[in-house]
Amino acid sequence: MSQRAEDHEVIVKTAGLRLGYGRRVVLAQVDFQMRSGEFWFFIGPNGEGKTTLLRAILGMVRPQAGQLWVHPELGQRERIGFVPQRCDINPTLPTTVREFVLLGLVGIYTDRREAAVRLGWALERVGLDGLEGKDYWSLSGGQRQRALVARALVRRPSVLILDEPTNGLDVAAEDAVLRLLAELNREEKHTLLFVTHNLAIAARYATHIALFHAGEVVSGPRQEVLNRQTLERIYGVAVEISSNQSGTPVVTVCLPEGCP
Repeated sequence: MSQRAEDHEVIVKTAGLRLGYGRRVVLAQVDFQMRSGEFWFFIGPNGEGKTTLLRAILGMVRPQAGQLWVHPELGQRERIGFVPQRCDINPTLPTTVREFVLLGLVGIYTDRREAAVRLGWALERVGLDGLEGKDYWSLSGGQRQRALVARALVRRPSVLILDEPTNGLDVAAEDAVLRLLAELNREEKHTLLFVTHNLAIAARYATHIALFHAGEVVSGPRQEVLNRQTLERIYGVAVEISSNQSGTPVVTVCLPEGCP
């Protein structure tokens, strides 16, 4: 595709961007740049503007002021995949994994052969190959989340947007989904944008982070954003990122007398 973003090409850029609804300002000043192939985490409490910035990137919210440039590829419906927190179909309807994943092709024309190729690739990529005939609702929680990722991947997107997809999963299932996403980013060069409240998983998997707080967005490479000074300014308490013996990042909220 002639307009396809190459690896490391800028795909979203803002300067002095202000976003809101009517007279209400949600984000006052956003200076943000995202490149193809990066793994972004949007972190912040509900109502701090994560969804508003996403909607602006997708052309659903118009800027109140400032500049917003989005690569033409993101205006092409098939180039974006979306993974919600949970399944959005009626659980009383019998649905096979094949039927569920192929719902991702709604709005995209493919013949049966192409659809079968896409299905096989997506299921193999998420580790569900061989389960296409199984009832979706008989899968474990972690497998259902993998099927949600496959439903997005079947579109062959260049950008995957994930809205807290690991909420409600146990630690093992959460880690399996996140490892899958990291592999997609590293091996398939997908640009990932993951919305979460969880600093610890961002510290482990992100290449880039955007912190949302009180109308402000602090963004950049993980190692530049996740430092004690920035986190204390954003959250109002001292937060320290360290690693345990296995190298897994650990987030510690420090006591007034200092960090342990």
